[in-house]
Amino acid sequence: MARTSIPLLGLLYLCCWAAIAEAQGYMKYKDPKQPLGARVKDLINRMTLAEKIGQMVQIDRVNVTADIMKNYFIGSLLSAGGSVPAPKASPETWVNMVNEFQKGSLATRLGIPFIYGIDAVHGHNNVYKATIFPHNVGLGVTRDPGLVKRIGIATAIEVRATGIQYAFAPCIAVCRDPRWGRCYESYSENHKIVQMMTEIIPGLQGDLPEKIPKGVPYVTGKDKIATCAKHYVGDGGTVKGINENNTIVSQNELFSIHMPAYLDAVSKGVSTIMPSFSSLNGVKMHADRDMITGFLKGNLSFKGFVISDWQGIDKLTDPSHANYSYSIETSINAGIDMVMVPYNYTEFINGLTDLVNKKAVSMSRINDAVKRILRVKFAMGLFENPLADNSLVAKVGCQEHRELAREAVRKSLVLLKNGKTASDPPVLPLPKKAPKILVAGSHADNLGYQCGGWTIEWQGLNGNNLTKGTTILKAIKDTVDPSTEVIFNQNPDTDFVKSNGFSYAIVVVGEHPYTETKGDSQNLTIPDPSPSTITNVCGAIKCVVILISGRPVVIEPYVASMDALVAAWLPGTEGKGVTDVLFGDYGFTGKLARTWFKTVDQLPLNVGDSHYDPLFPFGFGLETQSRKLR
Repeated sequence: MARTSIPLLGLLYLCCWAAIAEAQGYMKYKDPKQPLGARVKDLINRMTLAEKIGQMVQIDRVNVTADIMKNYFIGSLLSAGGSVPAPKASPETWVNMVNEFQKGSLATRLGIPFIYGIDAVHGHNNVYKATIFPHNVGLGVTRDPGLVKRIGIATAIEVRATGIQYAFAPCIAVCRDPRWGRCYESYSENHKIVQMMTEIIPGLQGDLPEKIPKGVPYVTGKDKIATCAKHYVGDGGTVKGINENNTIVSQNELFSIHMPAYLDAVSKGVSTIMPSFSSLNGVKMHADRDMITGFLKGNLSFKGFVISDWQGIDKLTDPSHANYSYSIETSINAGIDMVMVPYNYTEFINGLTDLVNKKAVSMSRINDAVKRILRVKFAMGLFENPLADNSLVAKVGCQEHRELAREAVRKSLVLLKNGKTASDPPVLPLPKKAPKILVAGSHADNLGYQCGGWTIEWQGLNGNNLTKGTTILKAIKDTVDPSTEVIFNQNPDTDFVKSNGFSYAIVVVGEHPYTETKGDSQNLTIPDPSPSTITNVCGAIKCVVILISGRPVVIEPYVASMDALVAAWLPGTEGKGVTDVLFGDYGFTGKLARTWFKTVDQLPLNVGDSHYDPLFPFGFGLETQSRKLR
């Protein structure tokens, strides 16, 4: 008996110490010195079912109060496109809003902070006066992962400056058909370029330590944010480019074209992954257990969390939301961990609770989802720093970031034509000093058109009263010699062009802003009056056409009349990036990351296709030298 008394006394002492520590408030999950896995395990063992299911919910800020955060244990909030605390809200207003909601979360029994997500897809594009970078379709042209990483660093700082910790970016779709309304969110038709551009992930999240296990999410520092690779998988390959449609591919095509960038994203510690609205060979991605749980979480060892798209689980039935219980059960069992509800959160919470009680969804599946969510929150230091401050607010739209965006613009431009015919001398770069020049076109003095969709509002805006930036017209006026008279006429007739003695004309035309399904187009024509503007101006005097678009569009009928043609994509707020190369301060260097078709009848048309006969092939781009180098 004497030999066992000491161990027994020791055990009693340890039990008493643990009880005292608990009573005094020590909780392992709150101790940053503890290993991440131990913190997750300790916290999840303390949680009730209601607290766990609350963590799996993401709702839009318009639907929320601090009391809702507290009473329902909500794990995440988001701002959809245009969902802002106030029109033209300042960074400080954003910080105050986020912190007010966070205080509700911190007032819960366990004090689990929420994570706030936003579509920062080309800069912090919902926020007034933020830096708006070129959309991905332009960045792919640069083939410069270092540039994209620097854009990630700048974007993360501006997002954090508003109190937000999570962006639904990057989109790593491989757009195989420009008829798709989201093609401008894709870096390229070529998976190798898309893979290169996953370097934005360490830009946004921070560089991965050398010995971190594969697939573990990693976010470092108060100026970094969690990321979301989307839309898993094959969203850029749908039939006829129709948004949310079916992608029909062989296993070889899936894993050689659409999947490689996800391997890179996971290896770089991406925090979350979002399934696509689309289907893969007839199976809705939000319901595809083999691809989410089997391949992504199993084969790729992804340890972050999988988040649904906006009301994505509702769309598992036709009509949408017709059998919500089925949608909840199917999507959660497929492996979705957090659900973007975003409004009817009580319906989701009650529905999932009922399914767990009926054992249609297992507690092990719930625990797996919550562990993944908590792992990301611990990894990004959210428990130690749940509240934001105003220390970074001056970085929103700062000059340093605008200069970076300007650099990105000039590197993303592709010179498609330079001289009326091959034997003619090049037109670009243009002389800065000329008696009188004409600037025409619907897009020359329109910041909203220049930025495109996902800018301030979900579908983008028309006009110049949306945010701070420089239109191409303003950039031209600021660049030419003070003695040069610049005349702007949006849609001049031929007589006006011929009778005013212009030295040359710059015509800026293109697509109007759009996002997602509203951008789907089976004809890919540019809207009126752009075609007549090109015809009227280029038929009368020397002209340079700058095309603002989210993808290749129908231009073959007009190219012969142009003296020069520049694909400027959707350049964002820094119009001076266009004039930097137009007038020769820098040379054109961009190369097409997409095939430019002749007619829509050819589509889909990608490099390597047997019927490949493009207007401008993948990789095409004329170059010019900077005047400084001449």
